Amino acid sequence: MNLYNAQKAVDEWIKAHGVRYFNELTNMAQLTEEVGEVARIIARRYGEQSEKEEDKNKDLGEELADVVFVVLCLANQTGINLEESFKKKLEYKTKRDHARHQNNEKLR
Repeated sequence: MNLYNAQKAVDEWIKAHGVRYFNELTNMAQLTEEVGEVARIIARRYGEQSEKEEDKNKDLGEELADVVFVVLCLANQTGINLEESFKKKLEYKTKRDHARHQNNEKLR
């Protein structure tokens, strides 16, 4: 599924199941909450903090999907074609960062 179709699927889901979009500020707060859940899993599972027993069954993929869902909601409700914006960003980063990363001794 490409980003355009993902945005469309989220919009259809909201209309069929969600009644309406939460407002942008609520969705921004939800995004922050979801990113926090991803950070918690990564910090404990891959970082130096110990993982609580109740967190060991949490699915990182599902939490990342929650982040993507809310990002798609925000793109929809603010009129952004995320697929087009992502393509532009990738082109920009490719031009800006190719030599920088290739020449970075820390990455070798």
